Amino acid sequence: MQRNVTKHSIRYNSNAMNNLTIIPYLAIRFRNELASYEVPAFRGAVIHKVPASLTLFHNHIKDKFRYRYPLIQYKRINGKAAIVCVGEGTEDIGNFFANQNLDMEISGRKERFEIDSITANRWLLQLWESDFPYTLRKWLPFSETNYAKYRQLEGIVEKTAFLENILTGNILSLCTGLGVHLEKQVSCKILQIENERLYNYKNVRMQGMDVVFRTNISLADFVGLGKGVSLGFGMVKRMNEHKNDNEN
Repeated sequence: MQRNVTKHSIRYNSNAMNNLTIIPYLAIRFRNELASYEVPAFRGAVIHKVPASLTLFHNHIKDKFRYRYPLIQYKRINGKAAIVCVGEGTEDIGNFFANQNLDMEISGRKERFEIDSITANRWLLQLWESDFPYTLRKWLPFSETNYAKYRQLEGIVEKTAFLENILTGNILSLCTGLGVHLEKQVSCKILQIENERLYNYKNVRMQGMDVVFRTNISLADFVGLGKGVSLGFGMVKRMNEHKNDNEN
């Protein structure tokens, strides 16, 4: 498939029109298979292809971490490599595709990456009167402090309410990172919690889980919530469509 993404193919314009906020959204899915543990290596290979000055690729400024919502996120979708870009990230990704070849080394093997599909949308990020169901895979909700508080809770009702508050905060952090200011309250209700397990995140074992939830804000498929968003953790998918698209 011919690469047709250029630096200026999509303009970032987080503008409110009749109280509607439009966020540029781009999902690039590759034909190349990728193991879950290889997502950091995939991220590193992409970063190696662009100038270090392009901070949205790596979220660091002068060796210091950029504490903002990642606008370029590296994913594994249906067992294959993918990149999701939002806001200004949809512009900067053109620098990666400006390379004449997409040969990259992943876990010691050299591969030529081939694009399978490109989805470019205008994401309507806003609150609604009704709510929508989503799945959230490999969600890392905890800091050291709030994990200790969570462990002290005994009842499932208390634990679920605690997680709902964290998830609401994650959604608000996403909105803040995209320059979106909400005038009404975000509602968030967790319907199901499963696959609780430890994940390796930056060489630290962290508690994660999959959840099904409903919220009154419209979220784009495959964007991330919580910790480790740039490495594919906390991947959101609207329910009732392609079930396998959440596979990690």
